[in-house]
Amino acid sequence: MTDDLAPFDFELPRDHIATEPARPRDSATLLHVRPGLPPDPHVIRDLPDFLREGDLLIANNTAVIRAQLAATRGEAKIGLTLDRILADGSWHALARNSRKLKPQDILHFGDDPVTATVIENEGDGAVSIRFSVEGDEFDAFLERVGALALPPYIERPFGPTKQDDADYRTIFSQYRGAVAAPTAGLHFTPEVLAALDAKGIQRRTLTLHVGAGTFLPVRSTIAEHKMHAEWGEIDVETAAAINETRARGGRIVAVGTTSLRLLESAAREDGTVAPWRGETSIFIKPGYRFKAVDVLMTNFHLPRSTLFMLVCAFSGTETMREAYAYAIANGLRFYSYGDACLLERAP
Repeated sequence: MTDDLAPFDFELPRDHIATEPARPRDSATLLHVRPGLPPDPHVIRDLPDFLREGDLLIANNTAVIRAQLAATRGEAKIGLTLDRILADGSWHALARNSRKLKPQDILHFGDDPVTATVIENEGDGAVSIRFSVEGDEFDAFLERVGALALPPYIERPFGPTKQDDADYRTIFSQYRGAVAAPTAGLHFTPEVLAALDAKGIQRRTLTLHVGAGTFLPVRSTIAEHKMHAEWGEIDVETAAAINETRARGGRIVAVGTTSLRLLESAAREDGTVAPWRGETSIFIKPGYRFKAVDVLMTNFHLPRSTLFMLVCAFSGTETMREAYAYAIANGLRFYSYGDACLLERAP
């Protein structure tokens, strides 16, 4: 594996970036990608046709919070994007105009009574802060003053809309804590889930709270790139279902790279999975040997990104470059609100 980013780069016309989801959700394109075969276009509602009775579909049940906050320290305006909650209840955040922040500084949010205290300025725009409220009071605070931290490529000159509040939420959403949506899950509708159930495809969920670092490109070499940690959990029931599926020859189908990354973080060498709880900063790139996941459903990712490296590791770099070239040539829609592909794992 070299540190050359060129194999993971491609030209993407700006008009291929989706700024709204397909309506209905399950009418988006689903590109079936298999190593050694040409890309095969279908739609999301065809997904059950490509899965088998006894397969196990694993989706991410995280729910997006209003992670974008406008704060002040005196006269200085500080933009905050919450990244992840830490074990002691404080928050790691990315801050704009953060150079002068120092421990014990108090941040205010307009006229709202809730404040935040700076614990540490880590440099490079990263800070840790503690809010004056927790739990339900904190959730209510975010609803009052926060905004969705939509990816920077979804242009909203006046901020996220009411429609985004509905669109940027998956059918699996259950546990609040993600900054970004696990976007492969955005395609699922009750009709698709019913069709999966009718075919005997089992379903479970896990939790990975997607952090703000998911938007960051690789700015240095691959070897020097540091992945941001994200918190996740695989419960006892989901781990048992995975291991039972593996034992009887069924396949593990990950909905999204977030689900895949947590499954691979928890996997043993034999492909079984133990219940898991904690932070993961796993960086999957070509050369990685997959242990837990057999099939991956995912959206189309940014050039030179860790997520494009992940799909290249899964199905092969040449296979994915061919698939992305097909997607661009045929007007498929990229990124969070875009189309999806169903990837078979390379041998």
